[in-house]
Amino acid sequence: MVSLKFMILTIWFRLNTAYIGLILFWLPLQDEANHLNTWEGYVDWRNRAAIRGRHGGMLAASFVLVVEILENLAYLANASNLVLYLSKFMHFSPSTSANIVTNFMGTAFLLALLGGFLADAFFTTYCIYLISAAIEFTGLLVLTIQAHLPSLKPPTCASMSTDNPCKEVNGGKTVMLFTGLYLVALGVGGIKGSLPPHGAEQFDETTPQGRKQRSSFFNYYVFCLSCGALVAVTLVVWIEDNKGWQWGFGIATATILLSIPLFLLGSPTYRTKVPAGSPITTMFKVLAAAMYNNFKARSPSTAVTTVPSHTHESSEGETNRAKEKGSNQALTESLKFLNKAVTMKPVHPMLQCTAKQLEEVKIVLRILPILMSTIMLNCCLAQLSTFSVQQAATMNTNLGSLKVPPASLPVFPVLFIMILAPLYNQVIVPFARKVTKTEMGITHLQRIGIGLMFSIVAMAVAALVEIKRKNVAAKHGLLNSTEPLPITFLWVAMQYLFLGSADLFTLAGMMEFFFTEAPLSMRSLATALSWASLAMGYYLSSVLVNIVNSITGAYRRRPWLVGTNLNMYHLERFYWLMCVLSGVNFLYYLLWASRYKYRSTGLDDDDDDLKEHENPTVKD
Repeated sequence: MVSLKFMILTIWFRLNTAYIGLILFWLPLQDEANHLNTWEGYVDWRNRAAIRGRHGGMLAASFVLVVEILENLAYLANASNLVLYLSKFMHFSPSTSANIVTNFMGTAFLLALLGGFLADAFFTTYCIYLISAAIEFTGLLVLTIQAHLPSLKPPTCASMSTDNPCKEVNGGKTVMLFTGLYLVALGVGGIKGSLPPHGAEQFDETTPQGRKQRSSFFNYYVFCLSCGALVAVTLVVWIEDNKGWQWGFGIATATILLSIPLFLLGSPTYRTKVPAGSPITTMFKVLAAAMYNNFKARSPSTAVTTVPSHTHESSEGETNRAKEKGSNQALTESLKFLNKAVTMKPVHPMLQCTAKQLEEVKIVLRILPILMSTIMLNCCLAQLSTFSVQQAATMNTNLGSLKVPPASLPVFPVLFIMILAPLYNQVIVPFARKVTKTEMGITHLQRIGIGLMFSIVAMAVAALVEIKRKNVAAKHGLLNSTEPLPITFLWVAMQYLFLGSADLFTLAGMMEFFFTEAPLSMRSLATALSWASLAMGYYLSSVLVNIVNSITGAYRRRPWLVGTNLNMYHLERFYWLMCVLSGVNFLYYLLWASRYKYRSTGLDDDDDDLKEHENPTVKD
């Protein structure tokens, strides 16, 4: 009996020992499996590790695309017609109203850099969007209340009346107006700087399929921008002109408010990059160390650290293997003067730089010339959005029995982009992939270059159309008349079609190029450079007009672009000047694009898919 109990206890002890051993053996395997099944460096909306198959992908990006339609509708619903509201209801002069709108739009796009920086450094793209949407909603609500209540606006008046002259808005009403406007600008900037990278980071760029889906995302992002713009410049503009501005602001307010729960609806599907600290601090540290060490280059203590072999960093998850190699990464030959930032004995611990940090700064510096070459294109877009509307206003704007407002001219490039974007993604790119036998078909830099060429053609067409318009005016003796000219405004629409093509190729190409090439730690900030280019184009357009008027006014009796009569302008000469400047800018672009080498996006240099993905220069 005793021996039986002893046997039972022995068996029970051995079973428990085996069970515990099995658990101890299984737990590391389970942890390893869980580790392999997560997206390293990414979290979900609850700040937990993002899981492969559950987070990211086209479904998550689809929520971003729909939200962008609503966001751009809310923004352009007022921006596209704001100059009329400021001059007609706030009684600013036409020139002051135009400057306010230009500054407002330029500031909004520049603030995208702030949104991108905060998303990279401290918050996430998920949080920045929600905060920015709330700020834009607040600003639009302030503008809606002011537009609705007569006591918050200047009294109505007749502009040509001497008995009841118009009084410009002043005092607290002005404060309320600009508070609302720049709250909207701050919100728009945050959204532009966070929403595109949030959608782009949903895809696995270590696979060809993921990279193709990401490229499609940027195409359809521009398509969704156009969808929102279409509703804004047609339906909402009509409501503002015919029903009242309080309704226009109200629609924009409701639209941005609707976008917030719609964005939150996709929360379970999102994967969000974990912030990695300030990329600006790293850049300044590397530049400061390089300058100091170059200045002290004769001292033996500033020898540069190098390693015989070069290793590529994973831009997807920064795996442990890549992290271990990061500090031993060999220095590249480009921008060699920066290599002295990596030293054996830094002058101060704060100036200690790794090879990985140095190479990331080099990447950013290499993409800056590409950024600068796109500013001229956006300058063309800014100029045509003003002068082309004024040209159309002097022409016959009837389409049968329908009279088209000149301010609705942007509907032509919008419609063209909506047609071209799916055609590009479904027909042009697959055909290019078959012809070139590469994963991308058309590289980012080739795409930007095509957009720049379209901008040159657009300016040439604009000049020819203006010559034709003035010839018609002279032929019919209408140079000094306000009567509509007997020529259809569809001639002006031609230049818009070329500009729409330029915008599609360049904007989508820029965003994908900056996102793909930038280091993982600063992708949101790099993507925001596309919007910064647009802002600088707006600012440059004003400067260019002033310079042209100053020079032509000094050497001629009358500047090219002065006066109230557009028929007296030398607008065709200005367009030819823009065409020449765009051509010179294109040559500048080719100089840098032909020398640019794409960074690696895969984990292994001998990966066949990676080799196919990399296209060393724009000359494929």
